[in-house]
Order: sequence, then C-alpha cells, then structure tokens
Amino acid sequence: MALKGELEHFSTTQLFNLINLARKTGTLFIEQEGKQAQISFREGKLIYAQSGSQDGQLASMLHRAGKLSDDQVRLIRERAGTTSDKQLGLLLINAGYVSQADIIQSIQQYTLDVVYDILAWSRGRFAFEDNRMPPPDRITVPIDLENVIIEYTRNMREVEHLEKELPNLDFALKFPDRPGASLRNINLSVEEWRVVSFINPKNSIRQIAKANEMSEMEIRQIVYGLLQAGLVELVRPPRKDDPQQSAARRRRPTSQQTPQVKKTVVNKLISRIKSL
Repeated sequence: MALKGELEHFSTTQLFNLINLARKTGTLFIEQEGKQAQISFREGKLIYAQSGSQDGQLASMLHRAGKLSDDQVRLIRERAGTTSDKQLGLLLINAGYVSQADIIQSIQQYTLDVVYDILAWSRGRFAFEDNRMPPPDRITVPIDLENVIIEYTRNMREVEHLEKELPNLDFALKFPDRPGASLRNINLSVEEWRVVSFINPKNSIRQIAKANEMSEMEIRQIVYGLLQAGLVELVRPPRKDDPQQSAARRRRPTSQQTPQVKKTVVNKLISRIKSL
C-alpha cells in the first residue's frame, strides 16, 4: 500500500484507522516542524513508537515508569554497553530488579504516551513503508488500535482544556511565596516529583519537559495539577522589547539556558520545606 501525503488532508486518526482496518504490517513515518516520529504496526496492531530525541531504550522506559532509580539507570548505562533491550530485560528480571509485568507495562505506557502526542499533530508529512519493522533488539508489545483511538478521543476535551489553560510552554514555574503552600504530606507521583525537582524561574516548562523526556500533553497535565493544588505559580517570560531583560540575557552564560538541576530530588525538597 503506497500511503503518503500531508496531515492537513489526512489526519493521524484516519491513518491509524486505515492501517487497523487493512491489518497492515510496517512503519508510519511522520515529520512535523522539524520533529520526526515513527510508529510500527504488525497486522494492524500498534507495536512500537518513537518520537523526537527520546532514546526509547528499555532502561529509559523503566526509569520513566519509576521502576528503576537514577543510580540504577546510570550503572546500567555504564556497564551494559551494547547489550540489547531483550538481553537487558532478561538480566534485570533474573537479578530481581523488575518483573516481566513491569517491563510490559512500562513499554506499553511509553508507547501510548508517544502515540497520544503524535495523534495531536495536525500538520506535516507522512509516509507508510510496508514490512518495515523496528530495530530487532527492541522489545515490542502489541496494542489494539481500537483502544488507542477510543482513549485518545475520550481525552481530546481534556487536551483542549489543558492547551487553553497552558497555551505557552515557554513560561517558567516557581514555588509560591505565600504561607500555607507546602510540599509536606503531598502524595505526588514519580513523574510529578521529577518535574518538581526542576522548578526554577530560569527553567521554562518546555525545558523541564525535555529534561524529563515528557510529551507536551504529559507536562501540561502535571503542571496544571500542581497549579490547581497551589504548589507552584507561573512566571511569565520577559517581554522581548524589555531592554533590561535583553541586556541580562546577553550577559547570561549560555550554560544557564539549560535546566538547573539539583543534585537529588530529595535535597531539592528538603531545602524547599525548610524555607517554608
């Protein structure tokens, strides 16, 4: 099936429906405003997705899902070398670090997060290559496309609401100065703690998302929840025509343009709690 064209004329959901109905096997390549993504299918089922600079490696997926700590991932990357994802998965299961279910759930969630982000793309070019499969060392988990499309449709209103509430990801975040705003006894997820660890008026929401390998939808969901709970506040970006801000940016070392990361999330939280 020669399938290629522009997303303005053929939406991603239509592409997915066509691939599902035709029970196609191959890979869909999409490019939008410099961003590239590839989604692979086997007999109409979603099995693999990769987008942007995310490495899509098993260690990263398990870390993102909270199954591996920062230190464990660092050691794996230092010692595993060229070990394939399939080999690494067996090593981690045999060593008792994770279970088979942990691996399947982490891969499935990562794939869905990537795909939900891509489904929101409305511009760009696409091309489907028959029988093109993901790298053989990657672990693939089949997912029914019907469920993906239904779940995405359910979340469309939420996405539109989040985009309306947080239209500009170049805003930064800060902890509120008012009394009563505290992180004590707050039950945050692993992903939310990671976002909290990067909160600094110098770090834009977009930079925080990139540092944590999160999609725009994921970072909007987390930031909106933190805002609604009163745990953070938005910091508007400086106006381009503000001469003082322009001069400050010129004097600022380029290294400050990247997220300023504390040594550990725990140190970050302890310091913040002490200051409240």
